[in-house]
Amino acid sequence: MEFSKAFPIWDKLTPSEQLLLENTVTMRTISKGTVLHNGMADCMGLILVKTGQLRAFIRSDEGREITIYRLFEMDFCLFSASCILRSIQFDVTVEAEKDSEIFVIPPDIYKHVMEQSAALANYTNEIMASRFSEIMWLIEQIMWKSQDKRLAAFLVEESRLENSTTLKLTHERIAGHLGTAREVITRMLRYLQREGLLRLTRGSIELLDVKSLETLAE
Repeated sequence: MEFSKAFPIWDKLTPSEQLLLENTVTMRTISKGTVLHNGMADCMGLILVKTGQLRAFIRSDEGREITIYRLFEMDFCLFSASCILRSIQFDVTVEAEKDSEIFVIPPDIYKHVMEQSAALANYTNEIMASRFSEIMWLIEQIMWKSQDKRLAAFLVEESRLENSTTLKLTHERIAGHLGTAREVITRMLRYLQREGLLRLTRGSIELLDVKSLETLAE
């Protein structure tokens, strides 16, 4: 996929704006587990996902993580250009969940085009609003939804993303997504196993009753 086809509002930019972006964008191939952006001091540029899957998360002082959103094909990551988002006051880490290909737009170039293009400025605001809506939804889930329901919802979502009922996930990895302790995840998974909803094996989780997990998540 070419950059022009991946950029969501390409046809709304002027020819000079398109040329500037095309001449400055770079493409990177990254391996699963690669950290692309790490906190407010890091400003690598705007990330546009060509293929693969990225994860944005925050980490506490104690080292506990929680996923705030994920990025898929043709998704933009604005937080990787924190230097042009002065109102953002929290550190976000972005890593590759799968082997991925990404386009990287230099932050000064993106800012320059955004200041000229009302279409890009509006689109950027829409992305920001969408991301913060996801964060607010996450806060609501943490505050009002029990851990077993959040775990069930996560397992169902993973099954859909991987198109498989066998998930190659460690308990620690799940804890990092949900912002809790590994011991809590282990205890809940064992409970779901006793209920016949899944089977635990070394390094993987087999979902036996996705429908019941969906019901629990709701």
